[in-house]
Amino acid sequence: MSLKTTTPRPAQRQARAVRLGPRSLTALALVSAVGVAGFGWPFLAPPTSRLSAHAQDAPWLFAGLLVLLVAVVAAAISESGLGPKAVAMLGVLAATGAALRPIGAGTAGIEPMFFLMVLSGRVLGPGFGFVLGSVTMFASALLTGGVGPWLPFQMLAMGWFAMGAGLLPGPDRLRGRAERAMLAGYGFLAAFAYGTVMNMAGWPFMSALASNVAFDPHAPVATNLARFVAYCVATSLGWDLGRAVVTVVLTLALGPAVLRALRRATRRAAFETPVTFEAPRQ
Repeated sequence: MSLKTTTPRPAQRQARAVRLGPRSLTALALVSAVGVAGFGWPFLAPPTSRLSAHAQDAPWLFAGLLVLLVAVVAAAISESGLGPKAVAMLGVLAATGAALRPIGAGTAGIEPMFFLMVLSGRVLGPGFGFVLGSVTMFASALLTGGVGPWLPFQMLAMGWFAMGAGLLPGPDRLRGRAERAMLAGYGFLAAFAYGTVMNMAGWPFMSALASNVAFDPHAPVATNLARFVAYCVATSLGWDLGRAVVTVVLTLALGPAVLRALRRATRRAAFETPVTFEAPRQ
């Protein structure tokens, strides 16, 4: 009686729609640094600074700056290898995400777009994820009429959201329940993080005289931090919890089918194989 032994097949390296190069990584790091300053300037600027003295103007300044910087990052990533097949995939996923977002409009936390961003970033990588998140939020704003000074912050935050999924460990080997549990856990935490950073973008617009949870440019950092926590609990905790729960449920329920479809499409697209055109035979 002979025993047949089989050697496990090595994990196949996962193809990426976009391979980030030094230029795109530098641009992404710079825009992220400016984005952190744009979101967190109430805690970074001392009460005596000129920026705190213009608390109502600062969000507009950062919003205008972020529009330009997000465009620069998208261009830099595109130059690093966003080919025609990746552009087609980007268009399909962005249109799907933009169509999913209005489903939960006006209903606390029902935002199915987030689970698609998590799964797409996981399969297609961090570079593609950042562009997809930004483009999807922009397309959704045009579709729903949600264009305003908050849009650049939403684009950057959603870009971070999808990019983070592409940076999770085990993109080539981790599969099955363990991967879905990791993606569900990431989606749960990132949904809260998204809501928190978006609160930071709108919170300084409130007048300090309107509420005891509003930003006070003359108060110390500790006081404003306590006000901000109270503001989040009072205004968005229920919405963020709903978003997190919906993301987890959809990731666990639809994750296997969506992940298989995305990976199958990625293999067939062969993003890393250049497109060539042959002259017709005479």
